[in-house]
Amino acid sequence: MAHIAERMSTHYLALMGGYEVTTCPDPGQIATYAREVRPQILFGVPRVWEKIHAGVQAALGADPDKKRRFDEGVAAASPIVEKRRLGVATEEELATLDFLDQVAFTGVRELIGLDALEFALSGAAPIPAELISWYRAIGVPLSEIYGMSENCGPMTWAPYKVKAGTVGVAFPGVDVFLAADGEVCCRGGNVFIGYLDDPEKTAEALDEDGTLHSGDIGEFDDEGYLRIVDRKKELIITAGGKNISPANLEAALKTIPLVGQACAIGDHRPYVSALVVLDPEIAPAWAKEHGIGFDTLADLAAHPDVVAEVERGVTKVMAPFNNAERVKKVTVLGEEWLPDSEELTPTSKLKRRGVHAKYAEEIEGLYT
Repeated sequence: MAHIAERMSTHYLALMGGYEVTTCPDPGQIATYAREVRPQILFGVPRVWEKIHAGVQAALGADPDKKRRFDEGVAAASPIVEKRRLGVATEEELATLDFLDQVAFTGVRELIGLDALEFALSGAAPIPAELISWYRAIGVPLSEIYGMSENCGPMTWAPYKVKAGTVGVAFPGVDVFLAADGEVCCRGGNVFIGYLDDPEKTAEALDEDGTLHSGDIGEFDDEGYLRIVDRKKELIITAGGKNISPANLEAALKTIPLVGQACAIGDHRPYVSALVVLDPEIAPAWAKEHGIGFDTLADLAAHPDVVAEVERGVTKVMAPFNNAERVKKVTVLGEEWLPDSEELTPTSKLKRRGVHAKYAEEIEGLYT
């Protein structure tokens, strides 16, 4: 509830719409609660959707043949879902999608309690386009929403015609545009009037004409969909002068089932590296399944089999990036990063300075 998106979803809209809200006290129990509640609306930061995805993958992994068939079904469904968005899917393709849904996807949606969803939203941090596509392929209507507290939450969203890898189009009544340097800006009745008793900070965020500066760099495509490149002040500039988005790399790293959190390193360095934190639920389950003994998460982070599995995952998820952008080395950490800590804000955004200060020794070790 430190989050404007969650406050909007479960406080303000509930007051307006009169719908019932179920509160889950532990993020690790969302799938358990969802199976009982069968929610119609679910907002979650990317980590929520990553955890549900990892849980499904882990469950399927117990039967390699079943997992292979399921993955093949997702691969077949994804392009048809995109064609359906564009309105060019043939009757044969739609029939194939219905068949795949009946034989494979319906059961999974019911198992994780997401079979009644009308709106599934992700926000607050980048979510990999592949993850959006995976959910939509299995019939979960996941979309990405973009905004900030200073404009009461929504700036862009496309709940129906979702284009994976973008955060949608301008929200009704909101004028969204790019400044000369690519910064995403907006005007509208949802923009705030300033920070309380802080005119200096207000002047940084808000122009006299009511233009709100997001601090994010973005790009519009020819359909008016916005793609966020990264935070304006957080772009990594390597020793070779390459500008790199750490958020996109971190989002990719967090799709590795064993990884819970990640922080890309590389500013003024010869190559990009990263600190990755083991997922406190998935990693222990994986270790037990593979006969690895341990007492703590830190034990697992130091185990060569765990490190090798993470490194295999890094190689796989870095493949779509060019050579200069790819994470070349990682250090695996066994200390969980929690919201409102040295490493994360209350809304689970990275505190880069805090991470860099706390893990200075580990970071230097990646380059020596």
